[in-house]
Amino acid sequence: MRFLSTLLAIGFGGTLAAQPQVGTPVELGLAGYAKVLCSAVFVSFREPEEAFHDSGYFLMPADQRDGITYAIDREKKMVRVTRGGITRAAKYYGDQGCIIETKEGIHFTPVAVKTRLPEAASEAWPMGDKTPEKAPALDIDRARVAKAVDLAFADPEGLTAAFLVLYKGQIVAERYGPGINKDTQLECWSMGKSLTATLFALLVKDGVYRIDDPAPVPDWRKPGDPRGAIRIVDLLHMSAGLRFIAEQDPDYKKDEGYADHWYIYTGAVDAFRFSMSKPLQFPPNTEGRYRNCDPLTVGWLIKQAVTKRGEEYLTYPQRALFDRIGIRRQVLETDPYGNFLMTGYDYGTARNWARIGLLYAQDGVWQGQRVLPEGWAKFVGTLAPAWKKPVYGGLFWVNGDGAWNAPKNMYYANGAGGQKVFVIPSHDLVVVRMGHFRGERAGMKALNQALGEVVGAVPR
Repeated sequence: MRFLSTLLAIGFGGTLAAQPQVGTPVELGLAGYAKVLCSAVFVSFREPEEAFHDSGYFLMPADQRDGITYAIDREKKMVRVTRGGITRAAKYYGDQGCIIETKEGIHFTPVAVKTRLPEAASEAWPMGDKTPEKAPALDIDRARVAKAVDLAFADPEGLTAAFLVLYKGQIVAERYGPGINKDTQLECWSMGKSLTATLFALLVKDGVYRIDDPAPVPDWRKPGDPRGAIRIVDLLHMSAGLRFIAEQDPDYKKDEGYADHWYIYTGAVDAFRFSMSKPLQFPPNTEGRYRNCDPLTVGWLIKQAVTKRGEEYLTYPQRALFDRIGIRRQVLETDPYGNFLMTGYDYGTARNWARIGLLYAQDGVWQGQRVLPEGWAKFVGTLAPAWKKPVYGGLFWVNGDGAWNAPKNMYYANGAGGQKVFVIPSHDLVVVRMGHFRGERAGMKALNQALGEVVGAVPR
């Protein structure tokens, strides 16, 4: 327990009191809108008019979405969004992406994130982008795969940006929407939660953490604090029981105020501290709730372990994971305090996500080397016991209710706006779909049809 003792000694410079929200729903909504638009322009290189229309608007209160204007300052790499005399802004900070502007500025020094890998064009897939000279013959119905691709893009209202299929590790289908290509860093939203699980797994493999141990948050470990019963596995299962208001809660009421779930994106606060300051609502491991506080606390555990070892936190994902599996750039944005907001503010290419899916499809082994702990892929893809509906695993979703046209053993990374990475172990398939937020409803209907064709194209 030496590591836990060190964390308790570090503490937070005082009691971790509950953090109040600051700002009106309009102010917060404008801040989130500015951040998403900033990232769309300076990270994804999308056209401002398209991005303003298709992404970010949902962070505004539904009855306040008219009369909004925006301004792009390309010299300062800043975006301002205004409504009714209120303006909020976000600024691009290089490899940390875009961050909401505050009067105090940011509270950390941005860091350049560099890959150690050679140019992608110089290495064969999956470590690079070069097509293998001798791709193995595959038992696959390519006509059905082609039909799946057509279905994924059939409805223009779906705003599908990317669709990619791996079978036995090989790219068998790949298509992109207008203005998008294999190098476009696309909004990933909550697929970053699955990335959090993946980065945390590296520390489990190193022996830094054991998932059945109590979560070593200093204030939670104080005598008499009921949060002391929260285990790391409860956080990974989104079953910690913290009171963290979210609109998707079955008992959510509008009079509860602005949702905590959105505030960590729009409040420009220390998201880790805000999350961990929340009191307990349910006994741990009794109620599965989709709440950002749990993966953000796992993110805090990652930061503590990395910094304790004297390593640079902001380059850790690139160094420890991405370079090992052929990913040369993945933009992981932070709050103003330099904490990764991988619950939603993360950007990557479809091929990046295909590599992450492939790592899981291969049981955490990459080119003969074990990257993730043995059994980790099974853990994340197994139903969390406290969830009443059979839909959630370990910061991955599961197909336990059969809602998707795929076997129930399928599990997947899932992000707002229709971002998906499906891992189907029984069929040796990985399917990636990415798109713009406004097209989610139409896009998901098309995707489910496409998924059925892909599954039917290969033998079980």
